[in-house]
Amino acid sequence: MSRLGSKERIRQFLLSNIGRVIESAEIQEAAGGAVQYSRRLRELREEEGWKILSHNDSAGLRPGQYRLIETPPEKLPPKFERGISARLRAEVLDRNGFTCQMCGLTPGEIDPVTNRPVRLHIGHIKDKSLGGKDELSNRRALCSSCNQGAKNITGEKATTIWLLSQIRRARQDEQRAVYRWLGKKFGPNDV
Repeated sequence: MSRLGSKERIRQFLLSNIGRVIESAEIQEAAGGAVQYSRRLRELREEEGWKILSHNDSAGLRPGQYRLIETPPEKLPPKFERGISARLRAEVLDRNGFTCQMCGLTPGEIDPVTNRPVRLHIGHIKDKSLGGKDELSNRRALCSSCNQGAKNITGEKATTIWLLSQIRRARQDEQRAVYRWLGKKFGPNDV
């Protein structure tokens, strides 16, 4: 008796539900309770060309809802290497201060989108499909929520001058909120 992996279970489940809005709990159940079901969905989209929509792609879907809109292609697109060396991962996390470079959350904080503790991923600044390279200068730390929503739509990292200009333009209560956040992140003596 063969035992199917979570990705194959998700593949079969989606194929039997083409066009239907599916809740994340259904996908996790179909995957045998695997907690990494969102990674498997991303692999199907990015590596196998499946047209799986989420709330990031369609206004008609809420967070945690997905829809496979058509039968997947027979021929697989070229695969990108998924692995990242432990050394490169450590360099990116250290350079980025173990902080999501889009929303500023750090590991262990509660993500307001998912209400779960934050986990950091290493993402591309310029996506590989747009010519980005697998090198330190094109990598950044992202939380799960930002990593899933960032693909192909985010630009380069903000510069110090741009950030300061935005803070200077903000109201005083917003500037104080930034100051408090920096104090919390770095400690009051480092700000």
